Amino acid sequence: MLNTDTARSAHSGAHSIAGVVYVVDDDESVRSALVSLLHSIDLEAEAFHSAEDFLAAPKGQGPACLVLDVRLRGQSGLALQKSLLTMDRAPMPVIFMTGYGDIAMTVEAMKAGAIDFLTKPFRDQDMIDAVVAALQRDAQRLEANSSLIEMRERWNALTPREREVLSNVAAGLMNKQIAARMCIAEVTVKIHRGQAMRKMNVRTVADLVRNIVALGIDHSAR
Repeated sequence: MLNTDTARSAHSGAHSIAGVVYVVDDDESVRSALVSLLHSIDLEAEAFHSAEDFLAAPKGQGPACLVLDVRLRGQSGLALQKSLLTMDRAPMPVIFMTGYGDIAMTVEAMKAGAIDFLTKPFRDQDMIDAVVAALQRDAQRLEANSSLIEMRERWNALTPREREVLSNVAAGLMNKQIAARMCIAEVTVKIHRGQAMRKMNVRTVADLVRNIVALGIDHSAR
């Protein structure tokens, strides 16, 4: 386990990190040691002895990461990682553990999106650093997802005409050109444009374009 100085440093580094660390390993002693380590720096941890038990358990909505043994009885760690990818395009970050140091396995895991790969026995500090980085990454992912959801709600709240106006604005058309294209008065375009920009909470065309691109909306001029 960590010595006093290392534990104090680790606790300080993880103090502002929130989230749940899920540990999946079929070795009870490893599970217990990892949970104790994570609790020692005030991180919440839940342990499972199999991939199946992990998949069946309810998960929270906040930041999380998965500390996963490559070689498990039943479904392997690599198979679990692939299952998570099929269920979620951006699943929680995965930190792999292995006692075998299999290079091919490491490459396969990293290609599938694992953020770290620790060979047993690993230093406590290495695990703490990996977990803290993983939770920070997942917090950023969730924040981005939340922003995208809010953005989508704002876009859906626009009228069809407001959406059409903004799509033309994002395509680089001037108010006069949009008016001619939509067969409406230029002053009407200005009104729709102003109202729609306020609803989308954007002030500049550059901000609008970033929003529309993030939403995957086609704004090319036709």
